[in-house]
This record gives sequence, C-alpha cells and structure tokens, in this order.
Amino acid sequence: MRQLTLEQRYIVTAHADDEMNADDLTVYDLERIVLTGSIVERQKDETTFEYKYRVCGQTVDGLAAEIAAKLSVTGKLVFITIYLL
Repeated sequence: MRQLTLEQRYIVTAHADDEMNADDLTVYDLERIVLTGSIVERQKDETTFEYKYRVCGQTVDGLAAEIAAKLSVTGKLVFITIYLL
C-alpha cells in the first residue's frame, strides 16, 4: 500500500472524496495516513471475496484518522473512505 501510494497509483472513490471534504481533509492527508499508519483490520467481502483493509494513521496536521482501502484487479489501490477518529 505504501509503495502504491508513493507512486500515486491509487484511485479515490466519490465516497472517499465526499468524506475528505466533510472532514476538511486533502489528498495529502490521505497519503500521510497510509505512510504513517498501520493495518488495523482486514475484512473479506462475502460477495466478491475481495479484501478490504482499515489503516489507522495520522494526517498532515497530526490528527488520528483512518482509511478503508482495497487493491483493485488493475493493481491500483482504491480508497473507499476516510475519516477522522
């Protein structure tokens, strides 16, 4: 996840974008959460069998935040949501 983030090989879903705006966060915060954070949970979707990961880290301002992301079949990281803790 960190490597994909560093290479900017990711997609931000419309939902994640809405949540970033609601919490006054930027894409830099999203990247920082991945780069400073750690996986706190791995969840398996019972329909698609895809894994989704919850990552807890810090924003640029040092606030605790979490993202939910998954790896796409194209090899990109897909940010599903983001929120402050």
